[in-house]
Amino acid sequence: MYSENRLYFRKMTNKKTVAEKLLQINAVKLSPENPFTWASGWKSPIYCDNRKVLSFPYVREFIKSELCSVIFSQYPDVDALVGVATAGIPWGVMAADQLKLPFIYVRPKPKEHGLGNQIEGAFTVGQKVVVIEDLISTGKSSLQVVEVLRNSGIEVIAMVSIFNYGFDEAKDAFEKANVPLISLSDYQTLINLGLEKGTISTDSEKILKEWSKNPSVWGINL
Repeated sequence: MYSENRLYFRKMTNKKTVAEKLLQINAVKLSPENPFTWASGWKSPIYCDNRKVLSFPYVREFIKSELCSVIFSQYPDVDALVGVATAGIPWGVMAADQLKLPFIYVRPKPKEHGLGNQIEGAFTVGQKVVVIEDLISTGKSSLQVVEVLRNSGIEVIAMVSIFNYGFDEAKDAFEKANVPLISLSDYQTLINLGLEKGTISTDSEKILKEWSKNPSVWGINL
């Protein structure tokens, strides 16, 4: 299945390069002094919107290539790719097309009409899959998808994401669920890149690191 692409996909991802691409198109924004508010109500000095990558063909192609590199080199026995609705679907489709693999996706909840499916697409019990996610924060919603797949008899061998905030909560959750996770880039890489380029000051670095220690309560009085 993979022989014709072996040389093309043998390299691993470069977290710094991925971070640089995301920053170039403003898919990731850092604002320690004027924090963003997430849908959860959390205050955050960072906002990551990987959906924006889809609008930039050359960056989109680069991210797709990096996803394929990881899947090809680390999980050569994968039978299919799974997209997490909705943001993981386009990336999963593109990677599956490049690697010539079947693709399915998981809804947040079963459909309320028709067949009532939560997993869309053709799959078989015992099938080995890699789940594609765009962003990992606490990992809760991503691991709910893993649970749905496992309950249907599908073997989840790993998850691959574009970006990871690097929360201890997520790390512990993935370890507990026994799901290997690889992310193309992460929060610490972004900070290091910002310091290198001079777009993040040492004072801002302290704020960014403080937030990552306890994001749910950080900036609660702002």
